[in-house]
Amino acid sequence: MIRDAKLVSHGPRLLEELEAVLKAANLWSDIHLSPAALASEQPFACDTLAFEQWLQFIFIPRIRALSDAGALVPPMHILPMAEVTWQSSHQPVQQVLARFDRWSKQLHD
Repeated sequence: MIRDAKLVSHGPRLLEELEAVLKAANLWSDIHLSPAALASEQPFACDTLAFEQWLQFIFIPRIRALSDAGALVPPMHILPMAEVTWQSSHQPVQQVLARFDRWSKQLHD
């Protein structure tokens, strides 16, 4: 059970920040993806999407939907994928993703 409403409310702010840093890093796309690309069953849709596309078109909308519904987000471990994908690039994005991982862990502690 979630006991800290302030902690829960941090999710939408993190989503806004993630979108902003993706745009600042020129990792945000104005091109809409095909339903087939979004239907991947692989982790991070790695067979059909670049990692930043997964963040924009799958991760952000799903976390936003959970947040809007008042549902508990699952524990996340997104930073390791960012580190493998980008290595030392896009540090501001990686820092926000690290905060997502910590936030989701705190929700489940």
